[in-house]
Amino acid sequence: MPDSNLSPRIAVYTGTFDPVHYGHLDVIERGSKLFDKLIVGVGINPDKKTLFTIEERVRLIETVAAGWPNVEVQSFEGLAVRFVRDSGARIMLRGLRTLSDMEYEFTMSLMNLAQDPAIETLFLMAKEEFSHVSSSLLRQIAALNGNLTKFLPQPVLDALKERARRP
Repeated sequence: MPDSNLSPRIAVYTGTFDPVHYGHLDVIERGSKLFDKLIVGVGINPDKKTLFTIEERVRLIETVAAGWPNVEVQSFEGLAVRFVRDSGARIMLRGLRTLSDMEYEFTMSLMNLAQDPAIETLFLMAKEEFSHVSSSLLRQIAALNGNLTKFLPQPVLDALKERARRP
């Protein structure tokens, strides 16, 4: 039975977004067209060492997602499914790039469903030009001074170059 406190017109797209790239922004743009409100939840994954602080990641996403008026950016700690519920959303939006993503996200969606049966997960397939892009790969390329202009909006590119220069 659906939870009447949760809106099917609000979705939450969670991730670490370290850094946010055009693949993420594609999911944000498409999600903003599907839902009345899309909340981008910037979280902490204990299995990942991030380059940017959570505040920096929120600020970068706010900067590059400013053109979508129904998109909000918030940081959160703890379980993503709990953040979705606390946001009043019924939908967790996820992007899929590869078969390995699909296997991982399928497992996570089942665990999230077990944690909160009222929250549904909706998957958006990455466009072909973004299917190989990952934040960790972009951080590696930045550390080696590679060209990232095809993958990152200018404010994020500038921040990443600045951070990669630091010892």
